[in-house]
Amino acid sequence: MIYNPDFKVVEFDHFKSEAGLHTFVLSVAEWINKTNAIGLYVKRGKYGGTYAHKDIAFEFASAISPVFKLYLIKEFQHLKEKENKSRQIEWNAKRFLTKNNYLIQTDAVKNYLLPQKDYKENLQWLAYAEEADILNVALFGFTAKAWRETNPGLAKKNNVRDFATINELTVLSNLESHNAQMIKEGKGKEERFKSLQEIAEYQLNVLNAAEQIKKIEVCDNDITSSPPAL
Repeated sequence: MIYNPDFKVVEFDHFKSEAGLHTFVLSVAEWINKTNAIGLYVKRGKYGGTYAHKDIAFEFASAISPVFKLYLIKEFQHLKEKENKSRQIEWNAKRFLTKNNYLIQTDAVKNYLLPQKDYKENLQWLAYAEEADILNVALFGFTAKAWRETNPGLAKKNNVRDFATINELTVLSNLESHNAQMIKEGKGKEERFKSLQEIAEYQLNVLNAAEQIKKIEVCDNDITSSPPAL
């Protein structure tokens, strides 16, 4: 019903109830004619034959050939490993970009914020952590400390940014560049936070929406690739 809204469920139930009986016989042509199926079709004549959608063909071949089924599983695993490796490379690239932009931001803090502080009263690492938390709250909605307290086990070897999605890392990279620029312009933390919060919300919505549209397009392509009913 997902790919064929005209599929006749009542006829299918009739065949299903009779399946298993020693008198049950069903040809491909009869199946197509009575259920209005579109995944199979029969071509008569000299070069005729029975044709099936690739999903059905794979399932049929897997049922009659254990070797083919094993090959199919191995090939699927290979493709998923290749896909995951590609995504890991992309994730690492975004993570690398984020770290580089963080260096730009901390350099801006050192040059434009720390000189205004009393070094005896305010430690350098505290200034850096505060800037990082401005971004964390703008994007994630919580500070790094809050995340560590909530996830003490994970916090031993990781931080909140290690669990960010690719879209979040992309936005985070942009936020760090914007924040560094606003620091140079002498804008205060409250003004910068509000601006960063707006940017984070807008960019994340755009990226997530684009990702959703891409998934829908892939699904539509899979549906339209099905063979037409004959």
